[in-house]
Amino acid sequence: METSTDQRSNEVAIVTGAAKGIGRAIAKRLADAGTAVIVADVDEEGGEETVSRIEEAGGTAEFVRTDVSESADVSAVVEATMERHGSIDVLVNNAGGSFDDGNVADVSDETWERVIDVNLKGQFLCARETLPAMVESGGGSMVHISSINAKLGIGLASYSAAKNGIIALSRIVATQYGRHGVRSNAICPGSIITDASSEKLTTEGPIREEWLNQYPVGRFGRPEDVAEAAFYLTSEKASFVTGTELVVDGGLSAGLDQRLETMMYDIDEVPTRTRENDGDD
Repeated sequence: METSTDQRSNEVAIVTGAAKGIGRAIAKRLADAGTAVIVADVDEEGGEETVSRIEEAGGTAEFVRTDVSESADVSAVVEATMERHGSIDVLVNNAGGSFDDGNVADVSDETWERVIDVNLKGQFLCARETLPAMVESGGGSMVHISSINAKLGIGLASYSAAKNGIIALSRIVATQYGRHGVRSNAICPGSIITDASSEKLTTEGPIREEWLNQYPVGRFGRPEDVAEAAFYLTSEKASFVTGTELVVDGGLSAGLDQRLETMMYDIDEVPTRTRENDGDD
């Protein structure tokens, strides 16, 4: 049950890539607090399913088919939102994907262009087209979904480059439009298990166990973990937070391989409240 401070019934949000996974969780979290949500995605069936789930829970949502890599589509969803609701308070730039990405030497021109188009260009177009409407509405908040891949060299060349660019884009929006009432922040999730997750992460085996071992909290992330972070960044509680990145990675980027720490420092040992004195009192 939401508390009164969570209620945001006068807000309107566009959430891209909200047909499933992280985007759906963010859309639902906002709608649960009373925000009217525009579900923007190329996946019509998934987008309508997100709308149905929100409406069944008593929220307000509508689906607008949107290819974020096409400026005409992005302009259309912004225009439709303004016509129907008269304002845009929140933009969550979530649409993206790694597609057929891989190692630098193996990435084709087509893969590079597609990954950059959907992830980086898509977020740029959404920010660019939303800014005038958001400023006209009196300001608002943008959250751009980046990735821990933007901070760590852990594979996926095109995706990592695009996600790093998203951080730079978010900072520029923050510095250029803060005076107009617009806040802009990025979220860098770690491994979040969704329907699109690699089988190597979802199937029991040595690769999953090795990767899971890198997470101090002992688990991979859930879409709801990112949704709560986005909800905070778009709220008044974060009114002095802009131009930064919130890392939601279960401690992945905080330290070394967990096995090394286990061997060196006995981190599996349960801490106690008392300890023996090193010497006499």
